[in-house]
Amino acid sequence: MRHGNKINHLGRTHSHRKALLSNLAISLFLHKRINTTVAKAKALRVYVEPLLTKSKEDSTNSRRVVFSYLQSKEAVTTLFRDIAPKVADRPGGYTRIIKTGNRLGDNAEMCLIELVDFNTLLVNEKVAAKAKTTRRGKKKKEDTVEIVSETTNTEDISTESKQE
Repeated sequence: MRHGNKINHLGRTHSHRKALLSNLAISLFLHKRINTTVAKAKALRVYVEPLLTKSKEDSTNSRRVVFSYLQSKEAVTTLFRDIAPKVADRPGGYTRIIKTGNRLGDNAEMCLIELVDFNTLLVNEKVAAKAKTTRRGKKKKEDTVEIVSETTNTEDISTESKQE
């Protein structure tokens, strides 16, 4: 029974699972997105997110800790040089899992796991959407101000004409 064991063993020994997750993390950091099974992606998310949090502080100790997990100088350099500045202001949730359907051979559930800040299509759409909503909001406020000022002007004119 596996009461209280939260880790997904993925049908592998400890050393094999450690090597698998390390290689998946290296590929994720170098390519920014990878295709894999949903079970591996969920296990990879738990493995990668603490490393991304550790990379926010660029110190010798944090580089050594991350290197002990990855064992790849290129991946550590990419992580600290390219990825860490983009995720520095994000409080968590650095990865996104998008399910892509089932694999033809064995019908395994497949997905795409990617770093959130490196999907240029979604980032550009969100920026454009925010700009549109702010412009619309300002126009509505300006229109209401103009309508209110026009009504006060007509009331002032009508009260002046009554006084004369």
